[in-house]
Amino acid sequence: MTRTVVITGASAGIGRATARMFARKGDRVALLARGGAGLAAAAADVTRLGGRALVLPTDVADHAQVEAAASAAEDAFGPIDVWVNAAFTSVFAPFSRITPEEYERVTAVTYLGCVHGTRAALSRMLPRDAGTVVQVGSALGYRSVPLQSAYCGAKHAVNGFTSAVRTELLARHSRVRITVVQMPAVNTPQFSWVLSKLPNHPQPVPPIYQPEVAARAVFHAACRPRRKQYYVGGSTLATILADKAAPALLDRYLARTGISSQQTDEQVRPDRPHNLWQPVDDAAGGDFGAHGVFDERSHGRSPQAALARHPELFAAAGLLAAAAAARTALRRCRRGGRGCGE
Repeated sequence: MTRTVVITGASAGIGRATARMFARKGDRVALLARGGAGLAAAAADVTRLGGRALVLPTDVADHAQVEAAASAAEDAFGPIDVWVNAAFTSVFAPFSRITPEEYERVTAVTYLGCVHGTRAALSRMLPRDAGTVVQVGSALGYRSVPLQSAYCGAKHAVNGFTSAVRTELLARHSRVRITVVQMPAVNTPQFSWVLSKLPNHPQPVPPIYQPEVAARAVFHAACRPRRKQYYVGGSTLATILADKAAPALLDRYLARTGISSQQTDEQVRPDRPHNLWQPVDDAAGGDFGAHGVFDERSHGRSPQAALARHPELFAAAGLLAAAAAARTALRRCRRGGRGCGE
């Protein structure tokens, strides 16, 4: 059965790769973003892969534009089955160098854009008691890093907001689902068009994954949304666990490594174009696609994410790991001679 799917941030990166995933299933995909060239190319992708596309130029920071886009999607394609909130923006700079206006803009797009999208989706799904909202989250919504205070704050807010909405849905025994997919570092165009006040080109902190890894997880979450959240990439899981186990130690580690690890050796012009206020993928700028400039360093697969999509395999892997650990401990005991079992 084909679905009506709305994706924000659909012109590039994870949103673009996710649109392709749904298109391969023949779904009807409404594409929301600001950049005209990126939206046109995303629509061509969807059509080529067997889906139906609707281009809806939208600034998700404006709730009226999001609401209008939702109405247009249902007018064209029928009731919305899946809504994916993938739109965001950021500023790479120390907090002291980010202006109040820049901070408000990142918050409006990355956090309030998610709120506006969720509101537009739920206002249509709740009366039908059917539908799914998928939030594209981030490991940085659990563990903040230097130079991205605005983005980290917004992603933390997305987690808190979504948890509150989920419990409200549970309280009313609704069949509408909401889930979060927590992402690792992903090779998207954002590092080439984000507002950066750093001397060198910004980069994701390795290990880096391709957008298709993230998109497969979003698609899976949309099909199986009963879980509270999904983690993508071993680095995401390790980061969250490390923050729970030794947060102060992680603070000191990131203070030493977090600034240099988010920059390449390539210098960039301080006046390079950025997309904070206006899209870079306009008619003059062209289409940036789903991938960023780090293809050679990016992983196309995530064993952890694959296991997370199949809980039975994840459990089996856990049992195997436990058995291996037990065997190792037993060998050590035997070599030690004394103290085993005492």
